[in-house]
Amino acid sequence: MRLVPRPGAMTGVFLCFCLAAGTALSDDTLSHRDDLSAKDRIKAAKVLQPPADFEAAEAFEIMQGGAGTSRKRINRDAYSHSNANLTFEEQATFKVGNGLFKKLWASSPSSTQASDGLGPLYNARSCQGCHLKDGRGRPPRAGEDAVSMFLRLSIPPQSEAQRQALADKDILLVPEPTYGGQFQTFAVPGLPGEGRFDIEVEEIEVPLAGGEKAVLQKPVYKIRDLGYGDMHPDTMISARAAPPMIGLGLVQAIHPGDIEALADPDDIDSDGISGKVSRVRDPATGALTLGRFGWKASKPSIRAQSAAAFAGDIGISTPEMPDNYGDCTKAQTACRALPHGEQVNLGVSEAPDPVMDLVTFYSENLAVPMRRDVDDPEVLKGKQVFYQSGCPACHQPKYVTSRKAENPAHRFQLIWPYSDFLLHDMGEGLADNRPVGDASGQEWRTPPLWGIGLTETVNNHTRFLHDGRARNLLEAVLWHDGEARQARDAVVALSPADRQSLIRFLESL
Repeated sequence: MRLVPRPGAMTGVFLCFCLAAGTALSDDTLSHRDDLSAKDRIKAAKVLQPPADFEAAEAFEIMQGGAGTSRKRINRDAYSHSNANLTFEEQATFKVGNGLFKKLWASSPSSTQASDGLGPLYNARSCQGCHLKDGRGRPPRAGEDAVSMFLRLSIPPQSEAQRQALADKDILLVPEPTYGGQFQTFAVPGLPGEGRFDIEVEEIEVPLAGGEKAVLQKPVYKIRDLGYGDMHPDTMISARAAPPMIGLGLVQAIHPGDIEALADPDDIDSDGISGKVSRVRDPATGALTLGRFGWKASKPSIRAQSAAAFAGDIGISTPEMPDNYGDCTKAQTACRALPHGEQVNLGVSEAPDPVMDLVTFYSENLAVPMRRDVDDPEVLKGKQVFYQSGCPACHQPKYVTSRKAENPAHRFQLIWPYSDFLLHDMGEGLADNRPVGDASGQEWRTPPLWGIGLTETVNNHTRFLHDGRARNLLEAVLWHDGEARQARDAVVALSPADRQSLIRFLESL
């Protein structure tokens, strides 16, 4: 069996581990899938084949989250439904986790001990505060404080010990010595926040075929009103908008071999696409494993991502990250002198078990909404343009999840996330020049596209990319560069009608 390599722009050749037309299926098909029988591998390979034409939707395409796809009415709650194939008991667990996801934490000491522990420095008082309606964050509007977007901070290694820790992946970055790894603009009463930041924009005009043009806005971040003295002179800053929460458990259920099979770090096939795997340490075992979550693919699991968000965003400790002062550094002595929220009678940390179990389960089981308009002629034309432009080289359309996924609801599901979950060089325009683990300052993990067309419905905005700089989907495409330059240039060269069809396809996801 021959596996088809990644496509170059406008070639019409399809994805790695999708089978070439007419390829015979045999017992060695998808041989890296150690979770599947030979019969299952052949079955999976058949459904992973690329579309033979674009005259009609593919089988099951409308159910982009597999059997768990939400069929409920499309409204502001479209990202907030549980996977449709959960058991009755699991639905109850999901609802309890939802309550904890929305829970407002209070500064210590409070009259509600189970809610103690906010901060002392923080960006939001709840998970929902960043992921409003379980959706996508955005830059602050004029006069607003930033809530669903914040700044990451780090510095280059300053010692041989730090360089060795980075090489061994015991750490993925070196935090700024005073302000830590995240810039927290809020603080509990009696303590100053770390400061504020402003966003200035530089406009970049992009001419498009057909006489059209687009104007991109490149953000420049200006930190002011520092509460704890000067930052290190070599501080590296990177903005982050909260990503949507849908489909995370299904992403976690993708067999690691399927992601690794898409990697080509040395660009052996010379197509200009050299996606690479992110390797990080599993906090539970210390072993190196596949990173697939976060803008830089720096987290191996939803639980690890959740614990880091509790610590960095809300200042809440968990059994995984037990420091009750969150991102307060030793240099912030007033912060670390305040009372914390750990209660001996409740267990270790401010969010003791089973809080993490419940929040993790909730995060793993937010359903992907059903596709819309899959048979619409313009959507089908846009899908053809998507393929012909080379977009699937990074935005891998579909997977069959592992038979060994922890939750039976996630097992052996045909899903359509449109991501390879690899790191790609996206060029200087999107570069934050801030390495994190295996990701260089120009590399980003390919974000999933499922549900992207409902951003405005759920979150009342259309801001995209890691820092929300793109004001619409076309701008998001036009920011692509580096490995994605050929695909971007193909979109620039499209007729206005074909560009509009491409956007309609993305809006249908």
